[in-house]
Amino acid sequence: MKLETYISTYCHIRNNKILINGKPFIKDAFDTDFSIFSKKVYKDLNLSYPKFFKMDNLSKLAFLAAECVLNREKTNEDDNIAIVLTNRASSLDTDRKHQSSIQDKESYYPSPAIFVYTLPNIAIGEISIKHQLKSENAFFILDAFNAEFLHNYACSLLENNKAESVLCGWVDYDNEKYDCFMYKVSQIGDIKHTINKLQNLYKIKD
Repeated sequence: MKLETYISTYCHIRNNKILINGKPFIKDAFDTDFSIFSKKVYKDLNLSYPKFFKMDNLSKLAFLAAECVLNREKTNEDDNIAIVLTNRASSLDTDRKHQSSIQDKESYYPSPAIFVYTLPNIAIGEISIKHQLKSENAFFILDAFNAEFLHNYACSLLENNKAESVLCGWVDYDNEKYDCFMYKVSQIGDIKHTINKLQNLYKIKD
């Protein structure tokens, strides 16, 4: 018998706005860049995690979305929460900064603080460190949000007892353009976890 899976919490971060379960977390949009917006969200979430300010923008985006989802539920380091994220641009935004530092003849050696973020799965690492997660994780590069891929991968992890729940999503950041949709899947929740439902939830507008 196929395992019944559900979405318990989901979050969108787009256009300087955040929606949690379809409702505004920050009611007003801010006509500003992501750096300022992310600091505002950090403050509104009452976070105390100084390492946040050293992260690249992709990691900040994923980190904030994960906080919005996981903080809605009680989690601890014993929870077997897998993480499966996807995007289109990989770590390209940070890669450009790294390349620029290499090409700077006056300061040839690139900054290790930038270099460490030239892999997209570092975003997963930042979430895992914050929430003390030691379970399965993967970051895939796709052309666009793929509900079928995420649905099937999450269900496979749950059906094969690789995880008790899965934090899934699309986290794309490139040149100040960003789009994030993150959600948690398990055998407990109010929203049936289906491909069509994921497609509809992703398309929710501000």
